[in-house]
Amino acid sequence: MHKDPSYYIQGVLDNNRLMLARTITLIESILPLHQDIAKNVINELLPYTGKAVRLGITGVPGAGKSTFIESFGTLLTTLGHRVAVLAIDPSSTRSGGSILGDKTRMEKLAVNDMAFIRPSPSGGSLGGVARKTRESMLICEAAGFDVIIVETVGVGQSETTVASMVDFFLVLQIAGAGDELQGIKKGVLEVADAIVVNKADGDNIMRAKLAKRQYETALHLVKPSSPNWSPPVMTCSALEETGLTEVWNTIISHKKIMTASGELDKKRQEQAMSWMWFLVNEGLELWFYQHSEIQKLLPDIKRRVEEGSMAPTRAADDLVAILGKDLLL
Repeated sequence: MHKDPSYYIQGVLDNNRLMLARTITLIESILPLHQDIAKNVINELLPYTGKAVRLGITGVPGAGKSTFIESFGTLLTTLGHRVAVLAIDPSSTRSGGSILGDKTRMEKLAVNDMAFIRPSPSGGSLGGVARKTRESMLICEAAGFDVIIVETVGVGQSETTVASMVDFFLVLQIAGAGDELQGIKKGVLEVADAIVVNKADGDNIMRAKLAKRQYETALHLVKPSSPNWSPPVMTCSALEETGLTEVWNTIISHKKIMTASGELDKKRQEQAMSWMWFLVNEGLELWFYQHSEIQKLLPDIKRRVEEGSMAPTRAADDLVAILGKDLLL
């Protein structure tokens, strides 16, 4: 691994795909030396970021997410856009890494010169994977990619995590799988900027239209996350490549409205501050558990709390006081 940050910075700015991949590998490394170099690289590349459309995509299993991203990404490249696809998969340690098949799932897009696909780092917590994805997003923007697609392939909290780092959050659904509204969580509805019912083709067209009406009703019951935008529900067929242009037009319309109202800038500022505090909290937690005095006393304190001979509030105060002594020295 090269130790000079300018080696990576120049490679990314030159849009050298090999250097782009190496820089993201550097960011994903957990070695302290690599992390120090990565911080310098990201900081220097920051002025070259922020111009891309940041798009998050989630969907129920079987919604055809891979086909949708491949067809949608291919459409965008034909319109002259450069597309980077990143993924968040906190479940990869348990599932063996479903995302590792990314480049085979999206064969056309993988060989497209205008596209770049990067699997998520396998392993690690949701927070760790999310951090690497955020930083990878900035690197791709600095390399000139003007549409960044962040795909969530995990479950649960990963949807809201992705929503907290993008401009537009798209929820992909399917019809004909029973009670449509059972397959979508209220928390996801609250952060959705659009719902797209995929597989609206063949015998499924009528079911897709019915599902569209059901989702529209559901959205009326949820307060929109923005006062300037009411999330629409659309249908498409990624397989037949229909309805994809309408999806892109909706995303562009959203960006124009959010930019004009100042909400996009405000949202990105809030996301940056939220990210900073997440990293501060993560750093404090790391410092806590690595502290020699904490490591020495923690087993006994935990035992006493479990036995009931020490109150959790007293235990927490005593442990935090140890760090306080360090700060006073």
